[in-house]
Amino acid sequence: MSAIADLTGRTALVTGGASGIGRAIAEAFVAAGARVVVLDHDAEAAERTAQSIGAAAGVAADVTDEQMVQCAVAVAERLLGRIDVLVNSAGILTQSPLVEMSAAQWQQTIDVDLTGVFLMCRHVVPGMVSRGYGRVINIASQLAIKGGASLTHYCAAKAGVLGLTKALALEVARDGVLVNAIAPGPIETPLVDGISEDWKRAKRAELPLGRFGTPEEVAPTAVLLASSPGGDLFVGQTLGPNSGDVMP
Repeated sequence: MSAIADLTGRTALVTGGASGIGRAIAEAFVAAGARVVVLDHDAEAAERTAQSIGAAAGVAADVTDEQMVQCAVAVAERLLGRIDVLVNSAGILTQSPLVEMSAAQWQQTIDVDLTGVFLMCRHVVPGMVSRGYGRVINIASQLAIKGGASLTHYCAAKAGVLGLTKALALEVARDGVLVNAIAPGPIETPLVDGISEDWKRAKRAELPLGRFGTPEEVAPTAVLLASSPGGDLFVGQTLGPNSGDVMP
């Protein structure tokens, strides 16, 4: 492991860490030398993943429930001593045209994909500020930038994540806490299983690479942002491993 990606001595809490991008990031962090706690809504999956990848522990929490978030953060801090890196990867993805979407479906996506990020940051970042060091990495989506048919709720939530990332970065950068986002393109994960094959076929045809990415192709971006000196100059940025779907 090169020095640019060395996380030896660092600690990390990864939400949505039992599957998909979250799991790949947690595994990459462990490989880079970090001590990691895997957080997931599924307690058994969190513990099973932690054991499989060599993480310190798995903990369960619903990121939309502030009391559960507060308890899970306290457990992670007790296990790790502190949280140096927070990765907000928990999320859901459903599909519906806006004119057919229920308010409940809209609200569920906003609650998990946006409010969950807020709650995790609200209970982890103060400790980072008090210590004068921290990294927050929010998993957004390229659809936050370009939009996506039948995914209005998801696009809105992820656009909110980008706005939150920039605003929080401005608030805490001078306290030694760097906040950034990753906006992947379509990735082969359980998250996309509920999306129609027609949508996925059309999306693949749009991509310059002609294919979806894998979680393992996204994880190194998170390692970079979490590392020093590699991640030291990223403040409020959005990095895009997206198969060429968005070219800022």
